[in-house]
Amino acid sequence: MLSRTRLTLAVSLPPLLIAMVALTHPAQLTTESAHHWQVMHTVLLPLFPLLGLGPWLVARAVTPPGAVVVGVLAYVYACFYTSLDVLAGIAGGAIKDASAGGLGIVLPVAGDLGDVGSYAYIAAAALGTGAALRVTGWLRGMPGAALTVIGSLIFWQEHVYRPWGVISMVMLAIGWGWLALLVTAPADERDYPG
Repeated sequence: MLSRTRLTLAVSLPPLLIAMVALTHPAQLTTESAHHWQVMHTVLLPLFPLLGLGPWLVARAVTPPGAVVVGVLAYVYACFYTSLDVLAGIAGGAIKDASAGGLGIVLPVAGDLGDVGSYAYIAAAALGTGAALRVTGWLRGMPGAALTVIGSLIFWQEHVYRPWGVISMVMLAIGWGWLALLVTAPADERDYPG
């Protein structure tokens, strides 16, 4: 089991790092932005899968058996969302930079694969926050749960485009950090439901 500090850092740092990189995300993929687009998505490649740690580690701190389902969903997210990053981000930038006409083929496939990953992340977030709420109680846990679920939905719709994609990462960092602190609090500090 991770310490309270390590758990909070493990679930908060990945979305914060993604948010920092996403601040440079071009609004559109153009010939002028293509090289930056490609490099930025290459930098994001090892960071996106780490978002799956939030729901999995929080659920694992509460209910190890339930964390298996959340872990599988986080894994599905990591696989399929990474394909979006590779195809639309890295390959899309390379194709546009080379002025080739393959974007019409690559981007729709990338979007479909990214949706599968996003749906899995939303489900993992919902289950992970549900597990946390069982331990934290609704009153104390709801702010973190709301931030993670709403942040997940915004991430699905906005990817990491400014401003909303960046905001979604900050919401995930705060929400998962909030829940991590609460689920690792001593039992006498928790707000158990009724």
